[in-house]
Amino acid sequence: MSRLAAALICLTLTGCAPPTDEAAKNAKRLVSAAWADDLTRFEAEIDHDAVREDLRRQIVEAGRASGIEVDGGPSDLALDRMIGPQAVRAHVSEKVAQGPTEDIRDALKTVDNGQACLPDDDSGDCLLTFARRKGAWRLVGLQVDAPRADE
Repeated sequence: MSRLAAALICLTLTGCAPPTDEAAKNAKRLVSAAWADDLTRFEAEIDHDAVREDLRRQIVEAGRASGIEVDGGPSDLALDRMIGPQAVRAHVSEKVAQGPTEDIRDALKTVDNGQACLPDDDSGDCLLTFARRKGAWRLVGLQVDAPRADE
């Protein structure tokens, strides 16, 4: 199958087109709210349940890799303390050093599942992940800053 045919199938069946303007607008609104430390606007741009589950999964995986097993992983309260404007600012400060006025659309990429990802330039990991939820794009993933063995 040609790459063009595969791309057309992908576009028509799974919606895995490049990040839409809507995803980029959500990312920009989220980053703007984080820079302004506007919790109300910030909260409107995230899917808390999805971000909690993403963080929980990452923390449980990091624990297992270190030989630590915690039933159920961290509590929602602990996870909620990790989700906030300061966390987003820390994650994107190098990418949008000029603040939220910089166009974030060019930095987004589409990942296999049709989500939009703001990748880390060094590792390629998604610092922030956005997905369409209930008709709107929302933040659904936030990269945990896990300590590395070389640190």
